[in-house]
Amino acid sequence: MARAAVPGRLTWRVASLAAASDLTKSARSLVFDVPDWPGHLPGQHVDLRLTAEDGYSVQRSYSISSAGDRVELAVQRVEDGEVSPYLCDVLTVGSQIELRGPVGGWFVWRASDLSPVTLVAGGSGIAPLMAMIRVRAAEGSRVPFKLIYSVRTSDDVMFADELRQRARDDGGLDVKIVYTRQAPEGSPEPPGRLGVATINTHAWPAEFNPGVFVCGPTGFVETVSDIFVALGHDPRRVRTERFG
Repeated sequence: MARAAVPGRLTWRVASLAAASDLTKSARSLVFDVPDWPGHLPGQHVDLRLTAEDGYSVQRSYSISSAGDRVELAVQRVEDGEVSPYLCDVLTVGSQIELRGPVGGWFVWRASDLSPVTLVAGGSGIAPLMAMIRVRAAEGSRVPFKLIYSVRTSDDVMFADELRQRARDDGGLDVKIVYTRQAPEGSPEPPGRLGVATINTHAWPAEFNPGVFVCGPTGFVETVSDIFVALGHDPRRVRTERFG
């Protein structure tokens, strides 16, 4: 369970990689054991720091995907990046990195909020939303969730098996995958960008006063959040997290 967490924890901790697995051909799940971890709320992130032998260091922020005491990060490999290729291709179980957090207090979902929830993810923006889905299940919450997940192809769906299982076994979770480049064979819909029609059909309507969480690349987030506001949603209920 996620314990009460103070936003903006600034203490660097040495975290050990406890497990790693492929999420897609270009993304990895990294699960860390973090000494004295204070717990986190779903939607928060951590700062991660790598330091070379010559003293050069680089930092990146990653959203937390896990519920519980371990910290899981979903890392999308950026081929010319400084950090993600190392995390995806070099870091091995038992390796250590520096990590601080949890950070953030706005883009979080709390199980005490009983309003229905719409989650919208673009690509690796699914990471913090998975924490919300998992905490909801761990808390035994019956708050209804709808997830709209935009990806290029079926090979780009992170947490695919888990999402499929949760959508099948949990009547309170509805999952809609939108394919922008190539839809799976037999798909009833052609590939295309996430737009007004899909959101109007698969998100909770404005009159339900849902909580809305949108995470993804900057352009995606701006477009999607504008659609929600145009559909009558209270802008204060549309929370966004962006990258890139």
